[in-house]
Amino acid sequence: MYTAIGYAAQSSTAPLAPMTFQRRALRADDVAIDILYCGVCHSDLHQARNEWGIAVYPLMPGHEIVGRVTAVGDKVGNYQVGDLVGVGCMVDSCRQCEACHKDLEQYCLEGPTMTYATPDRVDGSNTMGGYSSSIVVSEHFVLRMPQGLDLPSAAPFLCAGITTYSPLKHHGVGPGHKVGVLGMGGLGHMGIKFAKALGAEVTVFTRSQAKAEEARRQGADQVIVSTDEAQMCAAAGRFDFLLDTIPVQHDLNPYLETLKFDGVHILVGLIEPIDPPVHAANLVLKRRVVAGSLIGGIAETQEVLDFCAEHGITCDIEMLDIRNINEAFERMHKGDVKYRFVIDMATLHA
Repeated sequence: MYTAIGYAAQSSTAPLAPMTFQRRALRADDVAIDILYCGVCHSDLHQARNEWGIAVYPLMPGHEIVGRVTAVGDKVGNYQVGDLVGVGCMVDSCRQCEACHKDLEQYCLEGPTMTYATPDRVDGSNTMGGYSSSIVVSEHFVLRMPQGLDLPSAAPFLCAGITTYSPLKHHGVGPGHKVGVLGMGGLGHMGIKFAKALGAEVTVFTRSQAKAEEARRQGADQVIVSTDEAQMCAAAGRFDFLLDTIPVQHDLNPYLETLKFDGVHILVGLIEPIDPPVHAANLVLKRRVVAGSLIGGIAETQEVLDFCAEHGITCDIEMLDIRNINEAFERMHKGDVKYRFVIDMATLHA
């Protein structure tokens, strides 16, 4: 074992604060990584405050990790010291079930081991995330950072990126499709970029006319103000897919009416009950589908990194001194970030 430092919450009401802790000694298939950058995801805030009721303390968030390999276990074959790598939302799975064999570790039938606040499958210790100086991860769950990616802005690809890319690929979004993106936050702005790169026509739904220009700057072809009844009525039956990144409860029914027959409404932001309920007629009468999607498997996460490098896609970020993480959490809660905070881990040692 070796000593690491990071920022963690000791309870649901405590601010994140510096903490010294022990990282495990390398197992045969492990990769040790010095963390250079770590994205700040809204789920980090949910977990730190135990808003989902599953937090384990001390809780050290962070699952959008970019770093450099410092050591490898005896059986590691794909990485060597000095490589630039990434770690996303998962650090292990059972690797034996049907989902794992299909490279869908996020749907592991035994449950994946998440990057933080989950028991390690070997020793039962609580996993600690990327708001820290270093991390040790099994080789299978380490991603190679392609040449050409800007490392700080690539960190959010490991959660926000794969979360929006995976369902678009799974549902076959491509040229000729019309995609509506609901929400303009960290997920939404990535969804715009991916749908455009896949060849689709992209429309952003927003509650604010003031966001129209920004949506177009991100690549949207059109903008619909969802509070404008006339605009929503004019959009009836227009879209093949809706990528819904809104993280709070909202009425799906007006959006469903903008889908064509056989249209698909994909939820990637909401993990609470749908309220108000979906009116069954909005599904039955047009054979529409409400679908969900959770991040992506390891192979697909590598795919999205390579896709971003090939297409020159970046995430809009604001660099963060880790000493300001609690203020950043408050700003994130208020929606005051465009579009993702990324921690410069060098500030951990300042």
